[in-house]
Amino acid sequence: MASLQGQLLVASPGLFDPNFRRTVVLVTEHTEDGAAGLVLNRPTESEVSEIVPALESLVDDGEPVFMGGPVQPNGVLVLGEFLDPEDAAVPLFGSLGFPSLEEPDDVVPLTTRRRIFAGYAGWGSGQLEDELAREDWILEEAQPDDAFTEAPGELWADVLRRKGGIYELVARMPEDPSVN
Repeated sequence: MASLQGQLLVASPGLFDPNFRRTVVLVTEHTEDGAAGLVLNRPTESEVSEIVPALESLVDDGEPVFMGGPVQPNGVLVLGEFLDPEDAAVPLFGSLGFPSLEEPDDVVPLTTRRRIFAGYAGWGSGQLEDELAREDWILEEAQPDDAFTEAPGELWADVLRRKGGIYELVARMPEDPSVN
């Protein structure tokens, strides 16, 4: 399978794992050894200034920490949109990458937007491919605005509507179809 780096994994309505129910995951790495990504639509109720005050200069006041996934939830990742992608310590795709955090204040002039994530999503070798074969995930090309959406609660439905076709109907499904 070709690398899915730069793709979105949109949880199918049948994916009931509470870690991923109705999530949108940006695939940041995908090799034969496994895959990693960031859940884009799970803001926490905690602000960056409370949880990682050393990084509060990177984001606007009141910006929440996003739950990037169930792996290493005490770890912090900063996703940035770079003016020059070569300035990223770890380039991802397009203008997105992970900055060096040695001097957090040096990141701001190199980037247009930044988001702070706690943890990440990870898959071992072949695991993501198995989940795709089970149709746990719907694939869609990522757009830069997806990672920095101002309406994370709407991202799942927004991406499905953007995909079009039958997915527009899926986007309208209530979270619990039994109450329909």
